[in-house]
Amino acid sequence: MVAGAAGVSGAVRRAAGFVNERVNERVAAWRTGSRSSQALALAVLLAGVVVSLGISLNHYELMPLTAYFVWLLLGMLLLRFVPMLVLTGCTLAAAFGAVLHEGPVSGVRLSALATMVVAAMLLLLQSSRQRSGLPGSLGEAMLADLRDRLQAQGKVPPLPAGWTSQSAMLAAHGAGYAGDFLVADLDDDARHLEMILVDVCGKGVAAATEALQFAGALGGLIGSLPPIALLEAANGFLLRQFSDESFATAVHVLVDLEGGGYSIVSAGHPPALRWCGAQNEWVIDNARGTALGITRRPELVASTGVLAPGEALLFYTDGVVESRGSDLDQGIAWLQRTARDAVADGFDGAARRIVRRVARGDDDRAVLILARV
Repeated sequence: MVAGAAGVSGAVRRAAGFVNERVNERVAAWRTGSRSSQALALAVLLAGVVVSLGISLNHYELMPLTAYFVWLLLGMLLLRFVPMLVLTGCTLAAAFGAVLHEGPVSGVRLSALATMVVAAMLLLLQSSRQRSGLPGSLGEAMLADLRDRLQAQGKVPPLPAGWTSQSAMLAAHGAGYAGDFLVADLDDDARHLEMILVDVCGKGVAAATEALQFAGALGGLIGSLPPIALLEAANGFLLRQFSDESFATAVHVLVDLEGGGYSIVSAGHPPALRWCGAQNEWVIDNARGTALGITRRPELVASTGVLAPGEALLFYTDGVVESRGSDLDQGIAWLQRTARDAVADGFDGAARRIVRRVARGDDDRAVLILARV
């Protein structure tokens, strides 16, 4: 009996695994938005409508008119516009047939039918406005993937002992999408760390798609070109976008993790800050340059230095220091004071503490700190 029970249990597990595999295959196919997957989703929803009609014709109280809204809502989530149009027509026909079969149409039922028609037209309008050509839930999944990719770009690889890196970013209006992003690369010997902090034109969701495109381009360039050549190539990429708003500011830093030497190249970005332990303050770096995507030959001037143990570099975007009520110099002076207070008890968590101190505004904010501890 034990062997028989084990055999039955194994058969159940295999059957469950088979069903789970087939369901996952169907879900993966639907996520592609292909015609075959849309046809299958439409067929399943139409089958549900037919079953609902059969129940309504025999027991209307179990499947009243309002129950047909469920199929329309599911269609808006799962279908493109054309299949949604087919589903809407069939669902309205089934709902009208169920109501007419139940008996004379009273004023209440007539009002309900009119409400359902209006709701169906609104759902169709929403479906027709899907600029991506995908159902609403697939479009949402693409946006979520976009956000995850932007956030993944901002992860600095694990650093050797004696070095720490931290970043904090906050999108405009609290959205999960921003025009500020970070690209980092650590060479195979774990000796040279290269990072680029970028602020593309725009803010929040409006800048996120351009940020992702630009981040992909920089991800392919970083580690393969010298700093100035890399920013010049990035500048050419933005100029080829043929858009008046395809420009960005950026700051590039290359650090020798063995000796502490570094170079900073700024392309129109707010000046970096260096923590000087001897003076107990953040000192303004002198790297300057022209924003990317404006002129074919941007001016790019590098600064160099050596980080001693206990020193750090701080990079940030203009949303941290600029506001309508103050100019850039005032904002940088505020950041110097705020960042000094933030590292009073150590560098851990300092980037988050700085971002939390920034007044709420309508621009993206990002802070990056690299410290030799």
